[in-house]
Amino acid sequence: MSTAVESMPRRERTRPWFLDPSGWLMGAFILFFIALIGGIFFTVLFDSFARTWFGGWLPDAYTTKWYSSAVQEFDLWQVLKVTLIVAITVVVVSLLIGVPAAYALARHDFPGKGLVFLFLLLPIMVPPITYGIPLATLLYERDLAGRLIGVIIANLVPAFPFVIIIMVPFIEQIDPNLERAARILGASPLQVFVRVLLPLAVPGMLAAGLLALVRTIALFELTFLTSGASSQTLVVALYYATSSAGIRTSQSIDAMAVIYMLTTTVLLVLALRFINPTQIVSRTRE
Repeated sequence: MSTAVESMPRRERTRPWFLDPSGWLMGAFILFFIALIGGIFFTVLFDSFARTWFGGWLPDAYTTKWYSSAVQEFDLWQVLKVTLIVAITVVVVSLLIGVPAAYALARHDFPGKGLVFLFLLLPIMVPPITYGIPLATLLYERDLAGRLIGVIIANLVPAFPFVIIIMVPFIEQIDPNLERAARILGASPLQVFVRVLLPLAVPGMLAAGLLALVRTIALFELTFLTSGASSQTLVVALYYATSSAGIRTSQSIDAMAVIYMLTTTVLLVLALRFINPTQIVSRTRE
């Protein structure tokens, strides 16, 4: 009898998840997290449509006027325009510089390569405020802060290494023999890079670009320290809407918050269609 039990596959001998205490604990944690985040989101969402809400689980009446009010009160179209200009510029520049840099790191071994990766991780891992104040001081001394160019430069600091870290595992998974075959057939290094490598790296570039876009739209500290009245992104404008002097309806602020949350959520979902999150922290070699 014991021999028969020992010969059973390991997967058949494991207990079902509903009999495993750790499974119950993990499920309870996930449900708590979903309930917490969902509760916050739906409270803000309902309030952005509420005509009145005095107690009770749901508003007394609904309206869409708070969204038009937010557009007029916070000059939302201008804020969205600035946000898109900053985000798209940061993504394009980061990809133009980051993809070739990631290719060099993925294909070549050299002394100090680990230190280079550590240096690239610093702007991502270290809280932005620790280097944001010296960076903002430097930009103000060069008369760049308070303008659009200053906000773009500040956002490039974490976005550029972020793109490299994401692109390295994608490039490492591309078979180097394809590049060698192209060189044997007479292709130049530039032709190999443009015609062979880039088409295969498109999923990684899309993922890196979308994640960098989400990160730039959501980055508050560096943008707050370097933006001016005409160069505020959506997250900074939302902060000023909630903290600056004056009387503002909470529903208009919530409408602005809903627009911000939906923008970042949609972009993040699109990015996750092209990338496995484990690829960001581990590099796969064939």
